[in-house]
Amino acid sequence: MSDEFKLPENCTDMRDVRTGVDATDRELVALLDRRFGYMRAAARIKTDRNVVRDEARKAEVIANARDDAAKRSLPAEKIAEIWELLVETSIDYELEEWDRVTS
Repeated sequence: MSDEFKLPENCTDMRDVRTGVDATDRELVALLDRRFGYMRAAARIKTDRNVVRDEARKAEVIANARDDAAKRSLPAEKIAEIWELLVETSIDYELEEWDRVTS
């Protein structure tokens, strides 16, 4: 599949839309790969497994996503739900990485 795609405002048919969605999904996965790289870095840097879970930071990250979504006129509460899952998955991943690098 080609990496060429049209921006949403330039789409003229469903093929354009699907090509754009697929390209955007690949970009999102690449961004998730980078985000999880930060989780690996955190696992390497943190000296105590008990500080991996930080509820205040979790709430801040989710609130930031909710606020950014609202500013963009996106479904902010649904995006907050997605971020809840993302952050919990990130915490689980970081814990696994912490155990791996400290064993």
